[in-house]
Amino acid sequence: MLKQILAIHTGGTISMSQDESGEVVQNEQNPIAVQKDNLLNQGIEIVNEEIFNLPSPHMTPERMLQVANRIKKAREQGYDGVVVTHGTDTLEETAYFLDLTLTNDFPVVVTGAMRSSNEIGSDGLYNLLNAAATAASPQAINKGVLVAMNDEIHTARYVTKTHTTNVATFRTPTFGPIGIISKHQPTFFQELIQSEVVDIDSIVENVYLIKAFAGMDGTLFDALDNDKTNGLVIEGLGAGNLPPETLASVQRLVDRNIPIVLVSRCLSGVAQDIYAYEGGGIQLEEMGLTFCHGLNGQKARIKLIIALSANKSGEELQRFMSNAIS
Repeated sequence: MLKQILAIHTGGTISMSQDESGEVVQNEQNPIAVQKDNLLNQGIEIVNEEIFNLPSPHMTPERMLQVANRIKKAREQGYDGVVVTHGTDTLEETAYFLDLTLTNDFPVVVTGAMRSSNEIGSDGLYNLLNAAATAASPQAINKGVLVAMNDEIHTARYVTKTHTTNVATFRTPTFGPIGIISKHQPTFFQELIQSEVVDIDSIVENVYLIKAFAGMDGTLFDALDNDKTNGLVIEGLGAGNLPPETLASVQRLVDRNIPIVLVSRCLSGVAQDIYAYEGGGIQLEEMGLTFCHGLNGQKARIKLIIALSANKSGEELQRFMSNAIS
């Protein structure tokens, strides 16, 4: 019996083509969404559905929620799994949004392409077929939302885009891929610790991300010192530290009861309260900032948006944001 995998197409480079001048542009019709090359010899049928046709910088949390709701419906319709094709610029954010809002017992795999559909060496169709094979695998159950690109399988929680154009751009810096794909056959080598799933039906807006830098003062933080700001993620220096000139402005945000989450701007490692100097992580934690362990800034922002959209606050919000297993 054929396994049916729903491919939800949202746009991105995987759906684009080069024009006569060599520029990559959107197509009126997504060529990947009408692809007929299914994995019939492996007992897999891909059913295509185009929900958006957008470049990935156009993706928003509201649209991510639409994708999540469509996946929930796909499960009710009896599909065996779902693939989401997506532009690579914000792919990791959508994948992690889905990871936090969908249960793990239904396979969901996100994929994309670094080369448009008519370029030499286009990787879109290949990645789509690999993602479908991964979504159809019983081993994909209870692994969380996965990202399948370039013959590797990564967890949505930790994968990130590391290169602007290379087809091997998606990496998991600290932990590595969870599996590999060979000849459209996925093999898993690791397990993922159980995630906490959050059910939301709307999106809290005005949650921001700021990256710390040498010589930083309070100017950017002062711009967020208003009643519209609902949350803030800071990519701190090193293990999670800030220049001392920022502290007064950060304290004013804390005094407004604006949740502030601290991660590291480093590619690998986790934010920790190690240093006791002015602006060090120990002082920041004492001020009321929450350390988010193991996530980068863009992922931590998605997690904070979901937490606030689920009306988490106080100790519950702090526990959710600091929990390394979700």
